[in-house]
Amino acid sequence: MDKTFLKGLTLLEALARSGKACGVTELATTLQLTKSNVHRLLQGLVHQGFARKNAETGRYELTMKLWELGSYVLGQLDVRQVAQPFLESLAAETSETVHLSVLDGAEVLYIAKIDSPQPVRAYSTVGGRAPAQCVATGKAQLAWAQDEAVARIEQALHAYTPYSIVSAAELDAELARIRSQGYAVNRGEWREQVCGVAAPIRDATGAVIAAIGISGPAERLKPRQMKDIGPSIVRVAQQISRLLGYVAE
Repeated sequence: MDKTFLKGLTLLEALARSGKACGVTELATTLQLTKSNVHRLLQGLVHQGFARKNAETGRYELTMKLWELGSYVLGQLDVRQVAQPFLESLAAETSETVHLSVLDGAEVLYIAKIDSPQPVRAYSTVGGRAPAQCVATGKAQLAWAQDEAVARIEQALHAYTPYSIVSAAELDAELARIRSQGYAVNRGEWREQVCGVAAPIRDATGAVIAAIGISGPAERLKPRQMKDIGPSIVRVAQQISRLLGYVAE
């Protein structure tokens, strides 16, 4: 193993974690290396465009090149691939149908799912759609959507079941409740006998890009059960978000 290469990576990480420009002596002390060694490694980082030296202070700081490389990696992350193990664990834990969806206009698009093993279960298909304000994964994303997107949906609200949200004021209140508790609930608003619970998934910028949730028959997913499982789904969504690069404040 190339020790010089490893020292260079350690130095790069130290600069990244410092949050400020650092001097050679400071870095040498932190990394327990000689000043000449640190200086030589810094010259390599500067030559490759990862660091720069402040001519006035003589201290070193990172450039944006490391961020650019990280952005390339993040761009390659597929939320479906990252979420798959969590869909499987959530399905095993709840024995209900698990969905991963994204918001597409006024609808959610199901991009991954695992069916419940139970004979009576919620039915859906990958590639299928549902009105966003009526299902838990949709509401979990609308709660953090731009005001314009929510306003467009509010202009076209109508009842699919007796439990559907049909007024802008009611939807606004529901989205505020979701932001407060961290998860969304569907109380038979799309299909009268189907309920669900979901939580939002965020990317590295903090934007909500998807939602994960469960759905099942209303006779199994009663209000008490949905309230109990809500925090678990939030934790799963947070784990996926972290793997996508999200760091909570």
